[in-house]
Amino acid sequence: MNMAPLDSLRGDYAGMAPDWTVTQTPDLYSDEEQAVWRLLLERQSALARRYACAEFLQGLETLGIGETIPDFAAVNAKLEPLTGWRVVAVPGLIPDAAFYDHLAHRRFPVTVWIRKREELDYLVEPDLFHDFFGHVPLLTDPVFADYMQEYGRRGVEAGPNVHLLARLYWFTVEFGLIRTAQGLKVYGAGIVSSAAEIRHAIEGEGVERLPFDAATVMHRPYEIDRLQNTYFVLDDFRQLFDAAQTRIA
Repeated sequence: MNMAPLDSLRGDYAGMAPDWTVTQTPDLYSDEEQAVWRLLLERQSALARRYACAEFLQGLETLGIGETIPDFAAVNAKLEPLTGWRVVAVPGLIPDAAFYDHLAHRRFPVTVWIRKREELDYLVEPDLFHDFFGHVPLLTDPVFADYMQEYGRRGVEAGPNVHLLARLYWFTVEFGLIRTAQGLKVYGAGIVSSAAEIRHAIEGEGVERLPFDAATVMHRPYEIDRLQNTYFVLDDFRQLFDAAQTRIA
């Protein structure tokens, strides 16, 4: 039985490669870390079945995300044949240039450490659960997967206007909504990985839910430390390709 926590991984950038990646060692996660994963997975999976879009739910099923912290290598064996994407392990937040380069080459960075039990409901930085549960399932969808790569390519080229692309990412990949035949659904990772945000985004009162327009999104400021007051709603994931081609200025 493994009882040694991996707290040392949090903020440990010492052993990373030049591309900011590290090696995941899935066997070394402690019993407590596995328990935290299960708590989060059970809670958010139940909420996702009610509030998330079909493409996200299909991705969860396709990847077989279960009650233990995912082994990135095993996930890649399923994901890469589908859309050409791979998960790469990182120690935490990485610079924009490295992040965009990974996306441009169909590599999604996932943090190797998971939050503590007392951080279940709020975390100041992305952890393994947010990165994996929130983001990776949609990479099984060909349309969304292609958008993510194109977004990365634009990020590599953006130069001083990269902050405008950051807003696009925030209001789509992190906090996007989509209109479906089953009603309004969430697809953004920041929503689907949060118990409070997922309810608030769909059912909250006094919330703006605006038709998606890339130019508007890029000039809309956002706040990172509270539930969102504004969400942008897609009619179809293909709209994201138009967004990726929008002039950045």
